[in-house]
Amino acid sequence: MRASQYYLSTLKEAPAEAELISHKLMLRAGLIKRLGSGLYSWMPLGLRVLRKVEAVVRDEMARTAKAHELLMPAVQPAELWQESGRWEFYGKELLRLKDRHERDFVIGPTHEEVVTDIVRRDVQSYRQLPVNLYQIQTKFRDEIRPRFGVMRAREFVMKDGYSFHTDFASLEQTYWDYHRAYCNVFTRLGLKFRAVAADTGSIGGTGSHEFQVLADSGEDEVVWCPQSEYAANIELAEAVAPAHARPAASQPLSKVHTPGIKTIAQLCEFLKVPVERTVKAVVVDGNDGRPVLLMVRGDHSLNEIKAEKLTQVKVPLTFSSPEAIREAFGANPGSLGPVNFPGTVVMDRTVDRMADFVIGANEDDQHYTGANIGRDFPEPLVADIRDVVAGDPSPDGKGTLEICRGVEVGHIFQLRTKYSEALQCNWLDREGQTHPMEMGCYGIGISRVVAACIEQNHDERGIVFPPAMAPFTLALVSVGADRNPAVATAAEQLYSELQAAGVEVLLDDRDERPGVKFADMELIGIPFRVTIGGKGLEKGVIEFVRRADGVVEELPLADACAAIRRAIGA
Repeated sequence: MRASQYYLSTLKEAPAEAELISHKLMLRAGLIKRLGSGLYSWMPLGLRVLRKVEAVVRDEMARTAKAHELLMPAVQPAELWQESGRWEFYGKELLRLKDRHERDFVIGPTHEEVVTDIVRRDVQSYRQLPVNLYQIQTKFRDEIRPRFGVMRAREFVMKDGYSFHTDFASLEQTYWDYHRAYCNVFTRLGLKFRAVAADTGSIGGTGSHEFQVLADSGEDEVVWCPQSEYAANIELAEAVAPAHARPAASQPLSKVHTPGIKTIAQLCEFLKVPVERTVKAVVVDGNDGRPVLLMVRGDHSLNEIKAEKLTQVKVPLTFSSPEAIREAFGANPGSLGPVNFPGTVVMDRTVDRMADFVIGANEDDQHYTGANIGRDFPEPLVADIRDVVAGDPSPDGKGTLEICRGVEVGHIFQLRTKYSEALQCNWLDREGQTHPMEMGCYGIGISRVVAACIEQNHDERGIVFPPAMAPFTLALVSVGADRNPAVATAAEQLYSELQAAGVEVLLDDRDERPGVKFADMELIGIPFRVTIGGKGLEKGVIEFVRRADGVVEELPLADACAAIRRAIGA
């Protein structure tokens, strides 16, 4: 490809609305252009990167996951969503519309309903199962606040796969095939990632794994153990109970006047106690309409996903109103605790091993010191309801946990029978008995992978694409070709040889200064660059540069094509 004939539209500065580095660099490099809020056009350069990702995904879907590709409509009839129960449940992210006949439709954010409808029409017998299908298609989710470019856009490209089975054993086998396929995809694309156990969220089902590309700017927190293979997202990571037993009480319960104290930090400063000696109270609505008191150590955070799974708690998790709190406790938030509270109390495992701690006294501007479980209030329920922190013991008992940040690029689910039961997708066994199909679903955010890659691979000069994702493998830059015909001839000859050898090469033959050419090639992230100039020709060499580390070496012009292919590992 010749740069003079290619649609290159690089920018020196990113638009003001760009926040993440991937958003800035994708706009500056001309990979995408903004059309509207959360809507982007993929320009020729960006589309080449997108297609590279798709090609690797398709290969692994066929080779490792053993899935068959199809393409389903983006526009879906509302009846299917009403039948599955997600018409109301999905919320405002589901873009609803009517056709000219006033019939309701949606723009698909996902395709569980559509694919289940396909399979229930065609598959009846156990002899036809398992079925394993996938597509790569544009989705739409009406995000309330689209941001970060294609990282959280309203329209995006996704690979979504779905499998159907007679039993859970068959589903598990396919699930782990997809797990292996996804690991292969992200490894082949040159990304640093982790597969982590995850919550199933609104998709539903049982088992679930996320695939997180590690990046400091990632929205998600990834919990992992360097001494073992344990990994989970912060929502699911288990906070293990302290190894020690609960100490015996050694202090009397004492009420202390704490005027104006509303936060744990203020309380520690006022009482001159370490934060580990405090317990904070969080009040949420119970499933019986009455408030539930949740207790976590002062320096820990309530994990709302874990708390929502408590049978005593209303779903979705709802923090109690100030009026409800005042009625139940006789005090306002900031002075709450379990002493003399007649309602349901759930404490975290860490609190269960504490003694002589500080807690609210259920009187405004009053706290208790020396509070002890069992002596000063009844033994509450105990559950894991907090976020883990770095240094916590790993749940597998093989070390301690560390926390890093990641960008979710893939998610796989064991759906089980959630959708097959709702949509009557059944199979007949040998005796003619009807059973709902076991289902799995498996997604990769194709367009998000590109942004996540850039978050992980960039420097002050621009994008540093891994070779497997780069729009071109090699940039061939001629310097002074307009003044030196020998340079132009050498560049053209090498360009032809590289193309014949199957190297994806971009010949920068533009009438621009060398600095502009070099800057553009570095900005768009081409992994390797060859420069041909007059001085090099006199010496019989060309300059070869690796984008990732900036290492420069001279290669012989006489054997340039073969030398380049060796250098790039072709």
